[in-house]
Amino acid sequence: MVKAKHDVAVLEKCPTGIRGLDEITKGGLPRGRTTLICGGAGSGKTLFAMEFLMRGVRDYGEPGVFMSFEETPEDLAKNFVSLGFDLPDMMSRGLIATDHVKIERSEVEETGEYDLKGLFIRLGSAIDSIGAKRVVLDTIEALFSGLSNAAIIRAELRRLFHWLKERGVTAIVTGESGDKMLTRYGLEEYVADCVIFLDFRIEEQISTRRLRIVKYRGSSHGSDEYPFLIDESGVSILPITSLGLDYPVSTERISTGIPKLDAMLDGKGYYRGSTILVSGTAGTGKTSLSAAFADAACRRGERCLYFAFEESPSQIIRNMGSIGMNLARWVKKGLLKFHSARPSLYGLEMHLVTFHKVINEFNPQVFIVDPISNLSAAGKASEVKSILTRLIDYLKMKKISTFLTDLTHFGGSLEHTSEEISSLIDTWLLLRDIELNGERNRGIYILKSRGMAHSNQIQEFLLTNQGIDLVDIYTGLGEVLTGSARASQEAREKAAELARRHEADRRFREQECKRNVLEAKIAALRAEFDAESEELHLMAEGERKRQAVLAEDRLEMAHLRKEGTFSSPAKRSKKKRERKVR
Repeated sequence: MVKAKHDVAVLEKCPTGIRGLDEITKGGLPRGRTTLICGGAGSGKTLFAMEFLMRGVRDYGEPGVFMSFEETPEDLAKNFVSLGFDLPDMMSRGLIATDHVKIERSEVEETGEYDLKGLFIRLGSAIDSIGAKRVVLDTIEALFSGLSNAAIIRAELRRLFHWLKERGVTAIVTGESGDKMLTRYGLEEYVADCVIFLDFRIEEQISTRRLRIVKYRGSSHGSDEYPFLIDESGVSILPITSLGLDYPVSTERISTGIPKLDAMLDGKGYYRGSTILVSGTAGTGKTSLSAAFADAACRRGERCLYFAFEESPSQIIRNMGSIGMNLARWVKKGLLKFHSARPSLYGLEMHLVTFHKVINEFNPQVFIVDPISNLSAAGKASEVKSILTRLIDYLKMKKISTFLTDLTHFGGSLEHTSEEISSLIDTWLLLRDIELNGERNRGIYILKSRGMAHSNQIQEFLLTNQGIDLVDIYTGLGEVLTGSARASQEAREKAAELARRHEADRRFREQECKRNVLEAKIAALRAEFDAESEELHLMAEGERKRQAVLAEDRLEMAHLRKEGTFSSPAKRSKKKRERKVR
């Protein structure tokens, strides 16, 4: 016991090492006390008890004693080797002691007082031989087979539980469930400090194992029913309560694997750790989008876990190869892991346990479920919603980017999921068939994407041997066209545009020719004008000279008149010649 304030003893816990059990018991089973595990045949009581011992040795260095009243040590070793428990090795190393107490009901005869003194001696010797800290008694009913005196049985049971407590060992006692009580005799549950009930039920031909803590003295504990899984690695228990809305968020963006889809999502893709849903009818390309996202994650060097409920891994790898994706290389590198199973294999709670188990083992950065709608085969819509809510909360807490696909049906609303989880989705992509001119084509648009600006346009979704491509849908001339109709219309418009360009080029050439002719005419007129101007200039210059000569002649004549007769004819002739010379 651990002392708390005011010297109040706080119950010390003994961790079991069983995945999930220590969480719901707030630390493990009560140390130094007895825990009763009860349930029907096949519910997993013996396995729980043995794993408690084995993990005590492996993880906490606490030896243990397993006393069986039904199975021999050899049978136990064979039963547990498939679960990874090497019982003979532990026994040879003195870490676990086993003892088989054979009690045949036909050999038991009530002749007097019945007590368990011999059992105490035998069990005490086994405890002392290895210094055991943990003890398992499996199953308690075998001790009292053939006895009809209920008072003696109850008294001895009480003595047994008290004796185990006095020895200071942490004990597990298993018991068969009764008709109207947890156990056959109805006393163990009152004497034990902790009671755990295991249930193995079948509903609609689907089996589910569940665990419930009936009581736990001195400690708070989870009070719900918890599904648990028994597989090759032992027991896994999953708390079913939601983790709440206090999970961290990231501002980092990651690619969708399709550049044009990234462009539609604000040019950057999804938020890391967000939840993406792709819904659409059969054949619209949901798995192809899933594979593109997985391929992009592996290209970044991230691990991707892919849960497939419709196709086998080899079939998915083959099919995606037809659109240019080589997923096999990522599987070989250990970056991509497929987990394929039919949803009807087991119940919804077991699916949730499996999700948690594989996620914890692989530790992925990207998680894909294709499709979630198939889970409806394992339960009702409300149950599927509950499972997916808890799964999404868990994945958000671990900052795992989640990609879900959902199959919708013709005639139903595309903006609705049968699982009613749209409020949990951060980015919702809708794929739809577009039927036009006797042809079906794929379209994609973003219904919502929280926290980012995104396109509101419908894009044609093409699957080619070079990968996935998005093409703008033709919306001209008041009509919407896709596929061959879009291609044909685009070809006609391209031809018309080319014709218009040719006509424009022809008219431009004509205009250029006219301009050249006009410029030539202008040049000729300009040359003619220049010639006429030059001629006029020469004429003007000649006229100027003529006028100068005339002016000079007039001056000469005037001068001659002034000289009169005083000048001789010879003199006048000489002057005239001089003027001509000048």
